[in-house]
Amino acid sequence: MKKGLFTLCLLGFILSGCKKEPVPPAITGPDPQPPVTISATGLISTSVDFPGAETTFTLTFDAGKGNEGLNNFSGDVYIYTGLITDKSTGTTDWKYIKSPTFNTPDPAAKMSSAGSGKYQISLNPRAFYNVPAGEKILKMVMLFRSADGNKVARNSDQTDIYLPLYDPATVQVKFISPLFEPTNIPSPKVTVQMIGEELTVSAQASKSANLVLSLNGNTFASSNGTQILGKAKIITAGQQSIKVTATEGSSTAESTFSFVVSGTVESAALPAGAKEGLTFINGGRSAILALFAPNKQYVYAIGDFNGWQADQKQFMKRSPDGNTWWVQIDDLDPSKTYAYQYLIDGKLKIADPYSEKILDPNNDQYIPPANYPGLPSYPGGKTSGIVSLMQAGQTPYSWRNPTFNRPAKNDLVIYELHLRDFLKNSNYSSLKDTLTYLSRLGVNAIELMPVNEFEGNSSWGYNPSFYFAPDKYYGTKQALQAFVDECHSRGIAVILDVVLNHSFGQSPMVQMYFNDSAGKPAANSPWFNADPTHPYNVGYDFNHESPATKSFTKNVMKFWMEQYKIDGFRFDLSKGFTQKNSGTSDASVTAWGAYDAGRVAIWKEYNNYIKGLDANNFYVILEHFAADAEEKELAEQGMMLWNNVNYNFTEASMGFLANSNFSRAFYSTHTFARSENLITYMESHDEERMMYKNLNFGNSSGSYSVKNLATALKRHEMAAAFLFSIPGPKMIWQFGELGYDISIDNNGRTGEKPIKWEYKDQTDRKALFQAYSRFIRMKKSNPIFASANVSYSLGGGIKYIKLEDGNNVVLIVGNFDMNQQVASVDFGSSGIWYDAMGGSSLSLSTTTYTGTLAPGEYYVYSRKVLN
Repeated sequence: MKKGLFTLCLLGFILSGCKKEPVPPAITGPDPQPPVTISATGLISTSVDFPGAETTFTLTFDAGKGNEGLNNFSGDVYIYTGLITDKSTGTTDWKYIKSPTFNTPDPAAKMSSAGSGKYQISLNPRAFYNVPAGEKILKMVMLFRSADGNKVARNSDQTDIYLPLYDPATVQVKFISPLFEPTNIPSPKVTVQMIGEELTVSAQASKSANLVLSLNGNTFASSNGTQILGKAKIITAGQQSIKVTATEGSSTAESTFSFVVSGTVESAALPAGAKEGLTFINGGRSAILALFAPNKQYVYAIGDFNGWQADQKQFMKRSPDGNTWWVQIDDLDPSKTYAYQYLIDGKLKIADPYSEKILDPNNDQYIPPANYPGLPSYPGGKTSGIVSLMQAGQTPYSWRNPTFNRPAKNDLVIYELHLRDFLKNSNYSSLKDTLTYLSRLGVNAIELMPVNEFEGNSSWGYNPSFYFAPDKYYGTKQALQAFVDECHSRGIAVILDVVLNHSFGQSPMVQMYFNDSAGKPAANSPWFNADPTHPYNVGYDFNHESPATKSFTKNVMKFWMEQYKIDGFRFDLSKGFTQKNSGTSDASVTAWGAYDAGRVAIWKEYNNYIKGLDANNFYVILEHFAADAEEKELAEQGMMLWNNVNYNFTEASMGFLANSNFSRAFYSTHTFARSENLITYMESHDEERMMYKNLNFGNSSGSYSVKNLATALKRHEMAAAFLFSIPGPKMIWQFGELGYDISIDNNGRTGEKPIKWEYKDQTDRKALFQAYSRFIRMKKSNPIFASANVSYSLGGGIKYIKLEDGNNVVLIVGNFDMNQQVASVDFGSSGIWYDAMGGSSLSLSTTTYTGTLAPGEYYVYSRKVLN
């Protein structure tokens, strides 16, 4: 995950063919206006005022504008660009893209530095893009990026950049001021807020013409020439439409932009039964929209229900405490899906933070229809940015398993899974069809990496933006519900990885309160800290001592528990839920991990809230890694803590003994009272893969080498035998049971990884799967693997664990050395011992087992036959 800057855009949109009641003229200057000199600088500019498809011109990009994604960047800058032509199906259907792939630089698209953060490229569109004659070029569309594509500059609302191309044969006209951002629907930066204010407007024509400026259909300035300047006085509230018309002989051109001015805000309490976000009433024929937005001046609801106009009928009321804006939308068709947004202070358009489904004009086009069939179309040409969807008359999912008896915490074997890198068809339906494989493995819980809407489509999901909306790239709401339902039918719990330490710039909550000049949340944000309070923070840091953040977080938890019947949350970066400022440098990591009473109080409150919703063994799992005293206190409240023993297990597997003691896998070393509160793992999404390290860095002695595949897999199997024998819940990272050996850094740490289902048909890897399955079933079927009576020796090459429970004893012994070693272990009693891995039984004449073990050789012996 990368921390990026995000700056807010002042939004507007074009109106065309809109009829409004006449408004008296508001002319503030002489008519006609004298010629004026007009100049403006923005994110992009061209050396030719009205570039055409056949025009050679220089395009200049200013990295200090827009989202500032390349501001102060020292490397090479490339334009990533395509065209909108008369063959395009819409404004997102790029043609003739100039790059083989997004992450591959195209030498022809490299820009030259012009100094002061500006970059230039000269081009002739038809030649540059190699467009055949006869195809009409309408617009260039672009963004700017580093060579590897990791740094990207766009508009300040993160949309792509559009440059219209003009027909030189006829008169053309465009606005110069107010300053516009080159979004698909050009976005004016308008400062007018109230009735009675004036707005200065200027425009330019491609040749001398009769120029007229009008406000809501009424002229306020006219001129004869190539430039016009005028001031429009605002005398009514709501949507304002300004048009410039250029007439030259029989040829006429026009351009229009819109903005919004506030009316008088009505104070009224939110109706009973309404909640933040969306509440349907009157059988779905009406909807109450409610937005928590303190310190805003005014808000309109815009959408399909009002033609995307800032209509006074949808001018939102404000609650008496000044915090919540709401409006009732009537005359809805319950069977119809409506898109909508909030327009805040006439400048910022956002989707509803409580959206359960959104449309993203930049990313939805790349979602495979098989993953999300029948995805509604984006309202192109009517608005910009992400929009929310609502529909009253949806058929609710019919649960086959309305209740589920969750596995005991001590028996949990969790399979952590990233859908993108697990299945080629990365959707819930395909995952549901794959449950037979996971059932054969024996896992009884699946932990899905974040599935709520995140930035882009291909992501680990730790860059969240909309917390109530499943990301459409993986499938529909009902497909996710059906997956959970099927898991429950098979006795498998479903745990969601949720990210509430931070959010990213696509989030409407970030956008609503953002310090544009500083590139960080504003000091008055109800949810976010202006600066993070701890190291390792990414995105923008939530303040979990804020009542607004607590309320939002609880609403997120409740929603997923009720709507999807999930069985647990794994809270990402839970140690970050703190207002104790530890600093953000590497040196502050120790201070961050020290006992923090404020953080403990936050987690106790959230845990108690969850218990109040569901007391049926719901799993609250923290990625915490704080001081033992703090984790112990949280564990005593029933919370479960991630326990990363990757390094020590991997050192043991590779054959390097100095750091191979994995005794921290035992709950007693954390001072916990119960094993059920510590989830131990050898691998997770965050660690380098054990088999990759075995094969690339494994030790060797003579002809015995861990870099040999069969040897590496066998040592991995031995490590797993020890892992699953240790009391307490366990976790596997996907394909660990097959010895996945692709580096975590392949294609970048969070980049897409090869999906290796062919592994399951390879003999040695299949043997590892079978061993994993046997270990898991032994753990779940035999209470001794939850015993508190445990002893072990894990410091040397010969390692063992001894578990005692009633009249049974289990001994796991293995040689992690690179050479054969003699094992001498006190088994506690003589007699027959059974080999749980299917080998010959062992007859001891004394209480001590003595045997010579080859490197990588291990045994699981029991006094009584294990189930």
